[in-house]
Amino acid sequence: MSTSKTIRLGLIGAGRMGSFHGLTAARHIPGACLAAIADPTPGQAARLAAELDVQKVYVDPQQLLDDPDIDAVLIAAPARSHAELVISAARAGKSVFCEKPMAITLDEADRAIAAAADAQVTLQVGFNRRFARSFRTAHLDVVAGRIGTPQLLRSLTRDPALNNPAASPQWVIFLETLIHDFDTLRYLNPGAEAVEVFVMADALIAPAYKDKGFLDTAVVTIRFDNGAIATAEANFQAVYGYDVRGEVFGSAGMLTMGNVNDSDLLRYLASGVQADTQRMDTDLLRDAYVAELNHFVGCVRSGEKPLASGEDARAALAIARACIESFQLGKPVRVQGARS
Repeated sequence: MSTSKTIRLGLIGAGRMGSFHGLTAARHIPGACLAAIADPTPGQAARLAAELDVQKVYVDPQQLLDDPDIDAVLIAAPARSHAELVISAARAGKSVFCEKPMAITLDEADRAIAAAADAQVTLQVGFNRRFARSFRTAHLDVVAGRIGTPQLLRSLTRDPALNNPAASPQWVIFLETLIHDFDTLRYLNPGAEAVEVFVMADALIAPAYKDKGFLDTAVVTIRFDNGAIATAEANFQAVYGYDVRGEVFGSAGMLTMGNVNDSDLLRYLASGVQADTQRMDTDLLRDAYVAELNHFVGCVRSGEKPLASGEDARAALAIARACIESFQLGKPVRVQGARS
């Protein structure tokens, strides 16, 4: 693709995350523009299009995919629709950026990866921590051997407030929240793959919903094929703010990354030391969200493989699926496809 051509992006899904990605595409990606928005919810696409001065609005996502003026699509629709949208977009010849998770089952993931490969289009998945400066630097430090061999790793996600557990899909804590942590742990332990998981999880915030299959608190232990042991944890109600952190302990040192604070401002007052904290993922990780879409457009131009590929999404999903099985069985479970 010409390096001078403006990449025309289409957005599928105009909810909270779609609106944020739409704003980024419209205003923060040099050499690209947001050319169309599709959302089946009445009025949703039109509202965002008016806000961002986008001329083309569709109710049916397939109409956007059939639009010959669109070069690539950003998928921010509900998670259970991601895989089929990726497949349809690839078959329409569009490069794809898909919010996590790319798929819910490994079969879906395989079909999505195959569709993108057959169409020879770019497929990138929204694992934004790979683009956060501290996580990216930590990855490069591990690659450079600055902390020796990774031995213990940790990644956590704590959301600031539980919204409506009744509306949460089953296994959401593994498939849509901890999926970030599973990818982060692979990213911080490059070249290694997870071979076994063990899960402890419960509904501690909303116990009345546990019998409906809802879990809001989880700790996962993961063993990697290079011997490293990792933990991933999630909770849906950190009253102090949106909390994302990581750690790699190695034979020659340790790296830590992530911070809940809004800035490095601390107030030393008579009542104690106080700091403001972030309450939204799009605030805490704003720069990473913007960077991942710029990276995507760069890959569409160059044909290079994205830093967060469909294969990365499948590997993280394999860990998530093993977690579901481990929770159901109450014992360690081998990750499907893990190397012997």
